Amino acid sequence: MPPSRPSLLPVNHRLLLLLLCFGLFSPEAKAQARKVPFDRDWRFYLGNVPTGETPSYDDSSWRLLSLPHDWSVESLKNQVPGTTIGPFSKESLGGAATGQTLGGEGWYRKTFTLSAAEAGKRHELYFEGVYNQCDIWVNGQKTYRNVYGYTTFRFDISPYCKAPGQKNVVAIKVVNEGRNSRWYSGSGIYRHVWLLHTPPSHLDDWGTFIDTRTIDQQQAGMALSIPVVNREKTAAAYTVAVELLSPDGKRVATATHNATVAVYDSLAIPLALTVPAPQLWSPETPRLYVARIRLQKGKKEIDELRVPFGIRTLAFSAARGFELNGVALELKGGCLHHDNGLLGAAAFDRAEERKLELLKQNGYNAVRVSHNPMSESFMAACDRLGMLVVDEAFDQWQEPKNLQDYHLYFQDWSAKDIRALVLRDRNHPSVIMWSIGNEIRERLSDQGVEIAGYLKKEILRYDTTRPVTAGVNKQWDKDHQNMLPLDQAFTHLDVAGYNYMWRFYEQEHAKFPQRILFGSESVATEAAQNWNKVEQYPYVIGDFVWTALDYLGESGIGNSIEVNPQENVHQFMGWPWFNGWCGDLDILGTKKPQSYYRDVIWRSRKISLAVEKPVPAGKVRKVSFWGWPEERLSWTFPGHEGKGLKVNVYSRAPKVRLYLNNQLIAEKETGELYTASFVVPYQAGELKAVEARQGQEGAVAVLKTSGPPVALRLTADRAKLAADGQDLSFVLIELIDQQGNVVYDSNRKVAISLEGKGGKIITSGSASPNDMESFGSLTPKLFNGRAMAIIRADYQSGKMEVRVSSEGVNGSAIRLQSK
Repeated sequence: MPPSRPSLLPVNHRLLLLLLCFGLFSPEAKAQARKVPFDRDWRFYLGNVPTGETPSYDDSSWRLLSLPHDWSVESLKNQVPGTTIGPFSKESLGGAATGQTLGGEGWYRKTFTLSAAEAGKRHELYFEGVYNQCDIWVNGQKTYRNVYGYTTFRFDISPYCKAPGQKNVVAIKVVNEGRNSRWYSGSGIYRHVWLLHTPPSHLDDWGTFIDTRTIDQQQAGMALSIPVVNREKTAAAYTVAVELLSPDGKRVATATHNATVAVYDSLAIPLALTVPAPQLWSPETPRLYVARIRLQKGKKEIDELRVPFGIRTLAFSAARGFELNGVALELKGGCLHHDNGLLGAAAFDRAEERKLELLKQNGYNAVRVSHNPMSESFMAACDRLGMLVVDEAFDQWQEPKNLQDYHLYFQDWSAKDIRALVLRDRNHPSVIMWSIGNEIRERLSDQGVEIAGYLKKEILRYDTTRPVTAGVNKQWDKDHQNMLPLDQAFTHLDVAGYNYMWRFYEQEHAKFPQRILFGSESVATEAAQNWNKVEQYPYVIGDFVWTALDYLGESGIGNSIEVNPQENVHQFMGWPWFNGWCGDLDILGTKKPQSYYRDVIWRSRKISLAVEKPVPAGKVRKVSFWGWPEERLSWTFPGHEGKGLKVNVYSRAPKVRLYLNNQLIAEKETGELYTASFVVPYQAGELKAVEARQGQEGAVAVLKTSGPPVALRLTADRAKLAADGQDLSFVLIELIDQQGNVVYDSNRKVAISLEGKGGKIITSGSASPNDMESFGSLTPKLFNGRAMAIIRADYQSGKMEVRVSSEGVNGSAIRLQSK
């Protein structure tokens, strides 16, 4: 593959509100920003409003809120015992798939007034995502309709706007009805909205493309394509001037180009620049440059863009694998759905950034966005933090997975939606592959081959620098006896994504020796088998676990439950389950035991151990394909004294030893799965696992018996917030003993409150996959000794204190400040 190119991301998190997506500043002194936030002060009503688009409609009784907003995660107004709990309802059409939540119809209205400085400009409304179908009116006139709930869309509203100083009304009807998703989607305007102001003749931000052509130690060759849009009544001459700024803000390259653009036409201006001593973008060094692009007409500067980007190259081959900047790199990947746990689908910048920080801290260098475009703030954070992205467009094509899903719109809308994805994201250095689909029903048919070719052709119209892939799964004959050949599904793919098929890698390579492949989905219990293939074969470029982080919907797909021996366990769990429970990290961001095993597999931790929770007499534990045995990172099992408990030790050392209170229990080999299991009679104290290499002891992992709980501990991920109405603080609540060890307790209730000004608690709860009463509650039960409160900053500065209490232990408080 030829080398790829950079990104459109905010260099500084504090600049997100002005720079997000394509960092834009006004070219004229003291003028309004080119791209301004449009999130604040919307009126919202849940339900049908027959005349809600009418400008004169009285919406004063509607709820006032600021975006992002997801109504499906909010508690239902009328709680019916036995039917509803918080946002969950047994009347949910999606059921277990969508986490027992409701959709419906919602209306949003907002007024705005153009300033005198914006007179004569072109105005666009820019939506990062609205779930699901939406109709939009400006001043009572229908201006746009969008049908794909994950796509970013924009449109010109200039003809519908009133003169500066007069009030304009935007009305939006959002409909999320029927069975339209296989996971929790959320409902409403759950991502940011922007208002763009440009001169009639302007630079086309989505059309601007920056590509790294060549790299060596001395210089990088950059190619830019910058469309100029002429809205003059005659052909007009323009000058495009470009400055490239280094990560530390120094000017490193410049170029200018003069061109005449035909009347009411657009012309892409090609420019080549050389950057000396380039600072390369990579997961370890996510260094970002900025292209400052100015448009002049005569001596007057009329428009300006600032486009963040990274300098890096991509290469893929069966012989050398995946190479970033000429260096082989194995993809330590995780699949991610789009929601933010307790926040639902609301795509707050800080929530999007935090989940990527968590993945980086736990060894991931790549994510597969599953199975739809993510928010712009997520993509920007990938650039800024150094996370590689497999950017995926669709979960279905023309054949449905649900009766009301995107298949209804695919034929008419897919070209528009994939164009929006590629144009929006192609300047992100984090994006390394485009994925056209996941487990597509028609993948083996002639129709599926034709559609794959069509989608690839659409991508190549806008970007030829990245390979095209898809997540492909097995398909069986009608009797479910024989697996069908998958050759048709890979016809148009440059890189083959295999879902849950590590057993077939060698035979696929024997048939297709030039094929490049990766595990596009895998399960935690097969982490070693999958990663062994990545390390062994260069043509296997990585592995992506399902999933890196717990998510709402696909309820209980990762279940590990106690049942009677004869009972069957279904793929999904019914009421009251609402969480997939298959992530390496839970929805609070806490490491689950399987994550410690992955640390060993990825060589970031030498040894770990966990204890399987004992099963009552007469019961057995059944673990789903996506699940993990219910382990605890604790040696605290009162009431089981003298009874044998299963202890699992994970290490790449050939042997491990297990000690209880300094007495050797046994020494065992770990094998190719890097696991040794022991049965240990429970006795309080210290359980210690030790590596054994050629008789010598090495790294150690320890679990201790915790004491009785004495206090609650609060830890905020940030104590100082920006008073922008968007910033968040995630406050972790832990039950601890006298020594500060977390006490595993899942029954104790805590009471959460906030005093002061500057923010508010917008949600709280635990990581439990089936405790509906705790979700969004200010009095949740702890789960494994933990809960969380999330505080959203106000638009005014202030100081506040979060307090947590529980009967019989010392409460705690933590101070936060927004400024």
